[in-house]
Amino acid sequence: MTRLDARDIEILKVLAEDGRITKAALADRVGLSASPCWERLKRLEKAGLISGYRAEIALRELGPHVTVFVAVELTDHTAATFRIFEDAVLHHPEIVACWGIGGGYDYLLQVVTADINSYQRLVDQMLNDRIGMARYFSYVVTKPVKGLTPPPLDVILGQK
Repeated sequence: MTRLDARDIEILKVLAEDGRITKAALADRVGLSASPCWERLKRLEKAGLISGYRAEIALRELGPHVTVFVAVELTDHTAATFRIFEDAVLHHPEIVACWGIGGGYDYLLQVVTADINSYQRLVDQMLNDRIGMARYFSYVVTKPVKGLTPPPLDVILGQK
């Protein structure tokens, strides 16, 4: 595990909020000169603490779409069934996120498609492909309240 000081954490917080910030502006925001800030940034990337930089796409502006959260129960709990299901999930771009979960269901999927019919075709295909789905429960998003936000680094690291 990489040791982080307050400046490292601040760099991560700033980048989580604005991945397009210039190196000069980042250095200014965290109170460092450009070279030491750049060295810290390279160290954080090399340590794997920064896994990528992305743009948030305003799907609503692109046109109609539907987001569905899907709780999935598998037919059994063998390692082979988990592997088959997880491999299948990786081959469907409509599944934008997948988490293995405990407490009743086996997986939680986030699916984004053009409409509910497209969603149902995806589920039908997954069932027909016999990837280990015993049951699934669909939860259609009717109103986004809070989207993906930067993680609370201070809380995670026990600083608050």
